[in-house]
Amino acid sequence: MSIEPASCCDDPGCSSEEPVAPPVAPSTTALATYRIHGMCCAEEVATLKRVLAPHVPVDALSFDILNSRMTTPSAIGEQAVIDAIAPTGMRAERWSDEAQEASQPRFPLRDVLVAVSVVATVAGFAVHRNIFLVAVAAGLWVVLPKAWYALRTLRPDMNLLMTIAVAGALIIGEWFEAATVSALFALSLALEAWSVERARRAVEALMSIAPDVVRVRVDGEDREVAPGSVAIGTRFYVHPGERIGLDGEIAAGATSVDQAPITGESIPVAKGVGDTVFAGTINGSGAIEVVSTHAAGETTLARIVRLVADSQANRARSEQFVERFARIYTPAILAFALAVAVVPPLFGGAWADWTYRALVLLVIGCPCALVISTPVAIVAALAASARHGVLLKGGRVAELPARIAVVALDKTGTLTHGRPEVVEIVPLGDHDAAWLLARAGALERASTHPIALAILQKAEADGIPIAPADDVVAVHGKGVEGRIDGRQVWLGSHRWLEERGLETPDHHARLEELASAGCSVVVVGADAHVCGFIAVSDGVREESRAAVQALRDAGIAQVVMLTGDNRATGDAVGRKVGVDAVLAELLPEDKVAAVERLEREVGPVAMVGDGINDAPALARATLGVAMGAAGTDVAIETADIALMGDDLSKLAWLVEHARATVAVIRANIAFALGIKVVFVVLTFAGLASLWGAVAADMGGSLIVVANALRLLRRG
Repeated sequence: MSIEPASCCDDPGCSSEEPVAPPVAPSTTALATYRIHGMCCAEEVATLKRVLAPHVPVDALSFDILNSRMTTPSAIGEQAVIDAIAPTGMRAERWSDEAQEASQPRFPLRDVLVAVSVVATVAGFAVHRNIFLVAVAAGLWVVLPKAWYALRTLRPDMNLLMTIAVAGALIIGEWFEAATVSALFALSLALEAWSVERARRAVEALMSIAPDVVRVRVDGEDREVAPGSVAIGTRFYVHPGERIGLDGEIAAGATSVDQAPITGESIPVAKGVGDTVFAGTINGSGAIEVVSTHAAGETTLARIVRLVADSQANRARSEQFVERFARIYTPAILAFALAVAVVPPLFGGAWADWTYRALVLLVIGCPCALVISTPVAIVAALAASARHGVLLKGGRVAELPARIAVVALDKTGTLTHGRPEVVEIVPLGDHDAAWLLARAGALERASTHPIALAILQKAEADGIPIAPADDVVAVHGKGVEGRIDGRQVWLGSHRWLEERGLETPDHHARLEELASAGCSVVVVGADAHVCGFIAVSDGVREESRAAVQALRDAGIAQVVMLTGDNRATGDAVGRKVGVDAVLAELLPEDKVAAVERLEREVGPVAMVGDGINDAPALARATLGVAMGAAGTDVAIETADIALMGDDLSKLAWLVEHARATVAVIRANIAFALGIKVVFVVLTFAGLASLWGAVAADMGGSLIVVANALRLLRRG
């Protein structure tokens, strides 16, 4: 059954009184993916939305321009989709990875036709004008079906404008002009397609870093198999210097791993048993055994690539503006050119002269450079961000950080490491730090409390042996005590010290000083005297202060900290990192209220947290940024932006990158429109030619593409 092209749609400005067939309800589980031949910019996407609108809700369609891919609910039927798209001059075929690879010819028909058109134009000028017809036919071969569809549906686009211009030139006898316009327009379309291809390759380069094979052991022998055939829970082996094939946890061995492709970290990270590694990262000098935790298609790297590609469906504000503008602009240009061709001759002007000028206006009015000015910039911005370990969830997000006025930072796990560590040891009397750690470690040896683990890790790092303690007893809510070398040793809280009646004014003053610095203090004693204090705190990240200052230098009006911790701890961390304000003792709903207040009083707010326990505030903020999201499914899937590593310095880079993206888009739009204004003036002055107009339009397209692709090289 064939489906007639849509004559009405959900797009603004689209009006028709023809009845619309009831839409098919989208399926939440059954989707069909198609390769769309001829889809390379937003204009084709708008056409596809219109032609499919009577049969499926527009919001159920998704488009991947980079890979010429469209996804629909499968309920619409494969043949129905193919038949609906055929009249538009594009062609749909069911997507498969194998067919996609096989359908990439070395010399595409588009490139062959461009070459024929250019060569025939030159030959026609040198040999015979009839050869110009070959140039016209080759140049418009791909354009004519789209132009015919635009004419039938009364929706003029750049294909129709250029076709009318070429036909008009032939009618008035300007054969060379017609051939030149056809050849240059075909070349400009090819260059546009090549630019999209380059952006696509930049995204594909992310995926290509994953190796094609994984080494597993079968019957005592190492075998190299495809990552897709490796089941979750399988143990695989990575030699020094090799790329890791799948996400997993190290089961044996120790090494350092270059995680730059995933997290953007500039130096290798030490890894040992139990640590997580990611597909596509590079193993250092140690051989490791890894247990896979994700299938090949669900690794962190695969999700990044998929989200970067899918993010094009979430269009940026600039893209939406350009599309709305082009919807009005193109018909207006057609009407204006018609008026130029008809009105002056009615008052004595020469028909041929004003018809030629009208054709020049049609050519220069082609919105090609304008339409392509934003999507290429957005794709380049997304790819560059992914290379820096910053995952942007859609074109909208690429511009959004440029407008942020306030950055609200969670404390635990964002400004701090998220785990307690020993920050100070205060020996009293004739005791030293090693003695205190050894005794505290002996009492805490069997404990899994975070403070106990911090003490044990400090003792291990300092090389202090831990002897076992006897008769260890935990005193609920107070501490622990036991016998070491025949002496009764205890450790506990400040309150327990007071209850034991052993606190002196000097002890109290020192303990209060440590507490005001944001530390939890463990008192260590033996028999009836105090041996010293061990201060434990969630350590501030080394880069936190510099990152906060970088945000301020980038023009952020306020940097504030939101924490559920107590006021003393919050203030202590706030002073260390240099934030403008600290809001402490906040419940999740209090953080949401704080974000709303900051947004009202100052401006758009970016909330930065761990992506899970800060979810309400992340969702409410203008921009939600998840920290350390590598390997965390929830953070990658829900945040607007995911910082794949724990590098806070990426925040300032992100703001500057977004501003650079917005600047490029604005420059592209201004340049594309500026060229047209100049040529309109030249046309009325009688100084513009058809071939000059198309050369300017093509040059404008090349310049805006080159300007956009600069974003790929941002450091």
